[in-house]
Amino acid sequence: MKLNANKFALAAAISFAALWVLCTLLVALLPSQAMHVSGAMLHSDMMTWQWDMRWSGLLIGLVAWSITAGVTAWLIATIYNRLIAGGRNG
Repeated sequence: MKLNANKFALAAAISFAALWVLCTLLVALLPSQAMHVSGAMLHSDMMTWQWDMRWSGLLIGLVAWSITAGVTAWLIATIYNRLIAGGRNG
């Protein structure tokens, strides 16, 4: 199956827009927790802007990035499949 580049790009853009809104809501509702997870994802202490290379950060970042990648891939594929199905039916 060949991917339709335009529909895939649209699916990716819609997915990232939705995740950006969700991320913004999480930061607004849980600022301390969001700062901690963001720091772990970037291997840094966000309060001092220094590198923070601890095992807990490795594990939290690994889980956070893995979940983010999985949700993003699922969302892109779901939107893409709906766009493709709409093209066949319409």
